[in-house]
Amino acid sequence: MSIEAWRLFWVIAAAVLLVAEMATAGFFMLPFAVGAAGAAVAAFLDASEAVQLGVFLAVSVVALILLQRFVKRGDQKQHNVGANRFIGQSARVLEAVDPHRGSGQVRMESETWRATTEGEPIPEGTTVRVTEVRGTRLVVEPIERGEAAS
Repeated sequence: MSIEAWRLFWVIAAAVLLVAEMATAGFFMLPFAVGAAGAAVAAFLDASEAVQLGVFLAVSVVALILLQRFVKRGDQKQHNVGANRFIGQSARVLEAVDPHRGSGQVRMESETWRATTEGEPIPEGTTVRVTEVRGTRLVVEPIERGEAAS
């Protein structure tokens, strides 16, 4: 392939990988897009195909390592946004929560949610605490009577 074809290849590869990164989550394609951009720079500097491939691999690996460090640092604390903001809040059982039957509803603030529990079934009228959010279900546990006052 000619050097012009390699230049075009690397530029298109970088663009396609960037678009793919925008369409997916997790920063998986971004290091390879950066690597392809590095290889495009090498191609514009008239480097051989072997050097271009080496630049692509080296820059991709370095970008992957740096990006993983950045992403891991950001994952240390999950922020309470969306439905996760309900974790730790209390709710009232409207329909008995039975994990074996897959039934149960609770009212939190002005909303009614489907609920489940990790423990024994929880009867209607019990005050519960949200421990987790799984999709559209709240995972709840009963609040001890002494805790309810706090």
